[in-house]
Amino acid sequence: MSLRLGSIAPNFEAETTAGQIKFHDWIGDSWAILFSHPGDFTPVCTTELGEVARRAGDFAKRNVKVIGISANGLKDHNRWVEDINEFGAKYGPTDVQFPIIADEDRKISTLYDMLDEQDATNRDNKGLPFTIRTVFVIDPKKVIRLTLAYPASTGRNFDEILRVIDSLQLGDKHKVTTPVNWNKGEDVIVHPTVNNDEAKVLFPEVTFHKQPYLRTTPLKVE
Repeated sequence: MSLRLGSIAPNFEAETTAGQIKFHDWIGDSWAILFSHPGDFTPVCTTELGEVARRAGDFAKRNVKVIGISANGLKDHNRWVEDINEFGAKYGPTDVQFPIIADEDRKISTLYDMLDEQDATNRDNKGLPFTIRTVFVIDPKKVIRLTLAYPASTGRNFDEILRVIDSLQLGDKHKVTTPVNWNKGEDVIVHPTVNNDEAKVLFPEVTFHKQPYLRTTPLKVE
């Protein structure tokens, strides 16, 4: 199954460290981040899950739920959470409360096309392909708005993931896009579908640049 930006995130039922879930019901009216791991007790992923736990408040204030998925069972997941909390405490209070999906048979990883097929030897002791380290950002309508796939050697940047969510949520609320290296509070770009007369009304501080397709404006938001 090929998933693209704009696709509806496939629904599924799964066992997690927080109990049985139906994915779409679990998302509800929130945004969601689904991020995958090739296996429990892996070093890079251990640092990532600790960071996500420490930043629970950043996700909550953006109405974002976070859920992990790893190709192990619940017993291993629960033991891994103990490791994550212990190691993560080196960097600040760490308490993993978000669910982690058990995906031993790779059914959900296959559904979301999260399997590493670049190397025929990249298989576990059951002969199953490893999952790749993918991030999906999904909006309340269950639409996939962002996908990122990371190599096993490189830890994910959750500052960047939060930055993209800020941009997406701002664009959904106002008729704007965001420029290169944009961060929350900086000037934004007026959406191309907004004509100049409308731009003057919607954005009184708009700047019209020499390039007629480029109009920027500050945008005061909470």
